[in-house]
Amino acid sequence: MFEPSTLKDIAKALGLSTSTVSRALRDTHEISAETKKIVLEYAEKINYRPNPIALSLKERRSKSIGVLVSEVANHYFSQAINGIESIAYDRGYHVIITQTHESYEREKINIQHLASRSVDGLLVSLSAETSDTTHLKNLHQRGLPIVFFDRVAADIDTHKIVANNEKGAFEATEFLINKGYKRIAHLTSTSHLSISIERLLGYKKALQQHHLPVCEDYIKHCAHGGMFLDEVESAINSLMNLPEKPDAIFVAGDRLSVGCLMVLKKLNIKVPDDIGIAGFSNSDVLDLLNPPLTAVHQPAYEIGQIATEMLINLIESKYPVYEFENKVLDTSLSIRS
Repeated sequence: MFEPSTLKDIAKALGLSTSTVSRALRDTHEISAETKKIVLEYAEKINYRPNPIALSLKERRSKSIGVLVSEVANHYFSQAINGIESIAYDRGYHVIITQTHESYEREKINIQHLASRSVDGLLVSLSAETSDTTHLKNLHQRGLPIVFFDRVAADIDTHKIVANNEKGAFEATEFLINKGYKRIAHLTSTSHLSISIERLLGYKKALQQHHLPVCEDYIKHCAHGGMFLDEVESAINSLMNLPEKPDAIFVAGDRLSVGCLMVLKKLNIKVPDDIGIAGFSNSDVLDLLNPPLTAVHQPAYEIGQIATEMLINLIESKYPVYEFENKVLDTSLSIRS
């Protein structure tokens, strides 16, 4: 069985006290340069590494952060996680990733598990089912650093970072209007999610600015953000059964965009001959589609990086933090033929 070297082993081998060895390794000023040199050289020789569990007990830090996303397979979240890891590992933190699969119950279980593992902080993107954030409020009030990204909780005062959802939705809807579409439907996630509220607002503003009516029958919410194909299918079917069918759809999510295209293919509705589509997606696969899909691209990697910087700064702050930042990054519309 692997037995790592301990401070006691070094102390015994060099005939020093464990506290002297510990101070020498921490490079404190009360130890002479000569003693430090002897200790460091010996530690290097036996490939000594401090025990992270012992360190975390001493420092009350686990040097790990918990990440909560709906699903890793979502292009947006996989890119955000790459951004999170790029900063976390650089600053000496491990990342523990959990998925909610858009379930509120799963979110609560994951959060409890991460907190019981003594993570130093949490990066959270809420599940589609989550409207009650008491489970997060309790931890936040007890002093656990939490930063929200993408899907944020309005009622918890902490750092938040999002993409400019309203602007992205406005531009995608306006793109369809400029292509000559007049009856534009909107396929979106559950109505209480921050991203759904902001994207719906952008969609409505574009219609109003171009003097087109906002028709409530054209707005369809999918309770799990398109994670289950049958909810997308039911939304598209109800749109196609309207007396005046929409001639275009603005789709407000990565998973929803893919689901929507699959359902239309199944119904033998051709894009863009029969219906126009513009979406929200960070997938590179869109270029391979025929025809390729015009979509709003979010700076997911940068959002992950900034959220992690914010969280680690909270964790490492020597004083309580009361001033929080709401950061909004621009989206870009990738226009494809």
